[in-house]
Amino acid sequence: MGINKGHLGVRYKTAWLLKHKLMQVMSEREASRQLDGRVEIDDAYLGGELPGGKSGRGSENKVSFIAAVQTTETGGPLTVCLKKLEFTKEAIAEWAKATLAASAHVVSDGLWCFQAVTAAGATHERTVTGGGPACVKLEQFRAVNTFLGNLKTAYSGTYHAFDFAKYAHRYLAEVQYRFNRRFDLSSILKRLLVAAVVTPPRPERFLRAAEHCG
Repeated sequence: MGINKGHLGVRYKTAWLLKHKLMQVMSEREASRQLDGRVEIDDAYLGGELPGGKSGRGSENKVSFIAAVQTTETGGPLTVCLKKLEFTKEAIAEWAKATLAASAHVVSDGLWCFQAVTAAGATHERTVTGGGPACVKLEQFRAVNTFLGNLKTAYSGTYHAFDFAKYAHRYLAEVQYRFNRRFDLSSILKRLLVAAVVTPPRPERFLRAAEHCG
């Protein structure tokens, strides 16, 4: 029995469109998410270095995003915000104004651009870690480091590859949407279906274009 490649192609395209439509719904529902109280932030990256290229910050094959986790006073994770952006003071200031309440207290490592979170009125606690494996074990960053470790494991186990540069905002929104509703898993599907009904139509040309929102 032969394999009809045409049918496989249609099925793949249909599955791709459905997934991206749902992820776009998640992105739009999470677009207004705001964090308050104690918030841990860190710079993070999707992708890996190219052979012979840079590793870590500045790698040509990595897409940068900020991970922010609102915690309890004792450091337990509550909600998360993920945003694809460049690590400049201007980008961090714009992100902070949209994402952080003025009463937030932000905890970060020593990355210089994180000082711009005060543009939102938030207070900032900066710890110069020096980098290396030891810095991920610091208690003040336990929530964000645990979250990023779980995210990396989930992506490596689920996806062989996807277009980080083009679709990262949607894949990050999916993770954010699921994480922020994890306390009521019995209603998450129903809420997503309701959100899908009220979200404006997003045709294929929109979904395949460069980032619209995220």
